[in-house]
Amino acid sequence: MPKSLPAKKVRPLNPSTVSCPNPECVNRGLVGHGNITIHSQVERRYRCSTCTKTFAATKGTPFYRLHLDAILLPIVLTLLAYGCPPQAIVAAFGIDERTVAAWALKAGIHCREVHEHLVETGQVPGTVVQADELWIKVVGGKLWQAMAMVGESRLWLGGVISATRDTALITALVVRVHASMAQRALTVCVDGLASYVTVFLTVFREKVPPAIKRCGPWRKVVVAGLRIGQVVKRYTGKRVSAVDERGARGSVASIRRRLQRAGVGQHIHTAFIERLNATFRAHWAGLTRRGRAIVHTEAMATAGMWLVGCCYNWCWPHDSLRIAAAAGAPQQWIEQTPAMAAGLTDHIWSMVELLEYQVPLPAWVPRPRRGRKPQPQPPQVQRPRGRPKGSKNKPKELAA
Repeated sequence: MPKSLPAKKVRPLNPSTVSCPNPECVNRGLVGHGNITIHSQVERRYRCSTCTKTFAATKGTPFYRLHLDAILLPIVLTLLAYGCPPQAIVAAFGIDERTVAAWALKAGIHCREVHEHLVETGQVPGTVVQADELWIKVVGGKLWQAMAMVGESRLWLGGVISATRDTALITALVVRVHASMAQRALTVCVDGLASYVTVFLTVFREKVPPAIKRCGPWRKVVVAGLRIGQVVKRYTGKRVSAVDERGARGSVASIRRRLQRAGVGQHIHTAFIERLNATFRAHWAGLTRRGRAIVHTEAMATAGMWLVGCCYNWCWPHDSLRIAAAAGAPQQWIEQTPAMAAGLTDHIWSMVELLEYQVPLPAWVPRPRRGRKPQPQPPQVQRPRGRPKGSKNKPKELAA
C-alpha cells in the first residue's frame, strides 16, 4: 500500500444532521429533533436519548465497519466511476479483487437509497422526459439497461436492468419516472419501441369521478396533457439514412412546440439520453463495447449503474448547464450539476459527501392493535352510601 496517501481530515460530530437508526425507536428518522447527542467524540458515536441506544457515526454508509483505511474507499470508488478497470486498482493499491467488488456493491446499494430518498419524491421539475435502453455484455449472455432523464435539467431519473427487453423492464422504468416527476402532463420522447407508448399510457393515469355524483365508480383515464413522440431511424447497411418523427399521442407539431418552449430542441429527438448512454459506457469499465473488464453478474452491473448515475447527478458538473457569473466575479462561468439545475441541492457534492450521506428511516408508525376494538362503556352513576344528609327518616332498626 502506498505511504503517500493523504491523511483523512476528522470532522467534528454534528448531532443535528443525523437521526436514530434504531427501527424500534419512536423518534427514528427524525433529523434535528433534539434526541441525538454525542456519546464519544474519540470513538465517533452518537446516542439517542429516546431509546438510549448508541450508534456509530458511519451507520448506514459504506464506511460502516470498514476494516481498511477509510481514505481508500472514496479513492477506489472514484476510480471505478471514471472507468478504471478493477484489475488496475488491485495492482496499484494491493487490495484484493473481492474487496473491490464488495465495495462497489455496497456503494451501489447506498447510491440507490440516496437516489430514491432525494429524487423519487415527486418533486422533480421539468416537462420533457427522454428514455432509452442499452445492452450490456456479461459473461455468458447479455443484459438490458433502461434509463430515463429530464430534458431541461439533464437529471438522471434512474434505471432498471433486466435479462430481457420486454414490457416488465419498461414498466419498472416508467414507474420510477412517475414517482420522480412533479408534473404529470409530460412530453415524452422515445425510440420506436412500442412498449414505451403502452406503458406510459397505462402508468400515467388519474382518477376521474363519475358524471353524476354517487352514480358509478371512479374511472382512471390518461392524463390530459401527456404527449408521446417517437423517433424511428432507418438504416442503410450500418448507417442511419433517415429519421422519422411520429406522434404516438398528440400531433408532431404540438410536440415540437412544447420542446421549443422547454428549450430542448425544435424536433423530436432522443439525443440527450443517447449522450447519457455514452457517458455510462465511458465511466463504467463493464459497459465498454470492446473491453476486457466484462461484468460477471447482474448485481455488479446494477451497482455500477447506481454509482455512475448518482455521481452524474450530484458530483459531476455538466457543460450545458453552466451559467454566466456576475460582472466582476473571479470566474466567468458557474458550474452546475444536474441536481443543482433541478433545484435538489445548492452545491457540487464530493464523493465523500455522497458516500457519507445517511438516509433516514421512515417515520415510526405504531403497530396495529390485534383483535376486536374495545367498545365504549356507558358512564356508571355512583349511588350514595348510607342515609342522605338532613334526612328525617330513621333506620329500620331504630324504627322497630
